[in-house]
Amino acid sequence: MYELKITDQFAAAHQLRGIEGGCENLHGHNWKIEVTVAGNTLGHDGLLIDFRQIKRETKAILGALDHTFLNDLEPFKATEPSSENIARHIFESLSQRLNTEDIQISRVTAWESDSACATYSQD
Repeated sequence: MYELKITDQFAAAHQLRGIEGGCENLHGHNWKIEVTVAGNTLGHDGLLIDFRQIKRETKAILGALDHTFLNDLEPFKATEPSSENIARHIFESLSQRLNTEDIQISRVTAWESDSACATYSQD
């Protein structure tokens, strides 16, 4: 199995509804996003998938999140915009764009700080 990983980032604000403490208040993060793609078969060019394609699709998804109030966006109107749900949203969105018979999004990790992150995978 081959795995490729890219990282990117976005900045956004959110409020976590229904929990006590500071995260209930409007606040923001500079999220670092890690995307891992996996597959068993390399193409004739020796690549699983071109990094540029992964980066392009990731940037498109993160561009819709960047510098927004996440609670106002459709994916998070009824779902908490937690790091866990952000990772799941990005995973599902990228899977629709990149998954093939030979290539799968393996996991997405959303770092909300240097010391705290959430990972989503379908394993």
